[in-house]
Amino acid sequence: METTSDGGDLLDDGDMTYLKPSAMTKFFNSLAMRSTLWDVHTLEVARRNAVAPQRIPVIPLQHNGSLFIVSTRGESDWVKNVRAAGTVRLGQKGSLVTYAVTEVPADRRSDIITAYRKKAGREVNGYWKKLPEDTDHPTFMLTPS
Repeated sequence: METTSDGGDLLDDGDMTYLKPSAMTKFFNSLAMRSTLWDVHTLEVARRNAVAPQRIPVIPLQHNGSLFIVSTRGESDWVKNVRAAGTVRLGQKGSLVTYAVTEVPADRRSDIITAYRKKAGREVNGYWKKLPEDTDHPTFMLTPS
C-alpha cells in the first residue's frame, strides 16, 4: 500500500483503484460542504449497507448541456453507492435536487474529464498524479428526476 501526499492510502486490488482520504481530508471535506466556495456541492446518496445517506463534497461540471460528477479518488464508496442507488441528490447549503444517474463509459470520459480538470484546477490535480488514467475516474451524468 502506498501513501499519498495528503496522508491517505492508494489501494489497488487489480479491478479497482482508490485513493483513501486522510483524516485531514475528511475534516476539510466536511467544511467544504458547508460553503459555496470553489463551487463545491453536497452529493447525497443512499448507502448500500446503512440507513443514513452518505454525503460528500463534489464539484459538479456543466459540459455540452449536461451535468456531470467525477470521482477524483477512483472507485470510492460513494461511486459504488451511486451505481447501486441510481439516483442522487445534489445541491448547496441544504437545498438539494434529485437526479437520475447514468455512468459515462470509460472510453467516453476524456473530454468531460479534461473540462472537469480545467474547472476544478489545483484542487484535483494531485489525484491525477496518482490515478492518471481516465478509466480511474468514474464519471456520472445527472438528469433531473
